[in-house]
Amino acid sequence: MTNESWQQRIDAIWAAFDQYEPGAFVSEIDRLASELPPGDAAGLFELASSHDSTGQEEKAAPLYRQAIAAGLTGPLRRRAIIQLASTLRNLGQIDESVALLTTEQQSGSDNLDDAVSAFLALSLTDAGREREAVAMALGALARHLPRYNRSLANYAKALTDQIPAYHS
Repeated sequence: MTNESWQQRIDAIWAAFDQYEPGAFVSEIDRLASELPPGDAAGLFELASSHDSTGQEEKAAPLYRQAIAAGLTGPLRRRAIIQLASTLRNLGQIDESVALLTTEQQSGSDNLDDAVSAFLALSLTDAGREREAVAMALGALARHLPRYNRSLANYAKALTDQIPAYHS
C-alpha cells in the first residue's frame, strides 16, 4: 500500500460523507486509520476529523492533540489546529480556541489563512469581542472582492483601532 492510495481511499470516504450514517462513517475512517502504524499522525488526524464531523467533539479534541504531538506537518497540521480550535469553541473552551488561532495566524501564510481568520472571528464573537470578530471577517473578505478591497480593509482596521488596549 502506498501513502497515495491510502490518501485516495480516505478522500473517497470523505467525498461520500453524506451517504454514511455517523457511526458507519467513523468506522470506515477508523478501519483505514488502523492500516497505518499505531500513533501515526495522519491516521489520528483523520480519526479526529471523523469524530468532529459527526458531532463527537469530546472524542475529537484529544485525537487532534495526539495528531499534532505525533508530528503532523504541513497543511494537515494547520487543518488540525483550525479544527481543534473550532472543536474547543464548541466545547466552550473559548480562550484556548482564540489563543490557538491567534498563534496560528502568526505562524506563516498559506491558502488556509482565511479559514484561520474565519474561525478566529467565530471564537472572538463567543469571547464577547465582536468588534474584533467583525474586523477579522471583513479583513479576510476584503481580499476576495472585485472592488472596494482597500476601503473595506481600511474599515476593518478602523474597527480594531477603536478597541480598548485590554483586548489587544
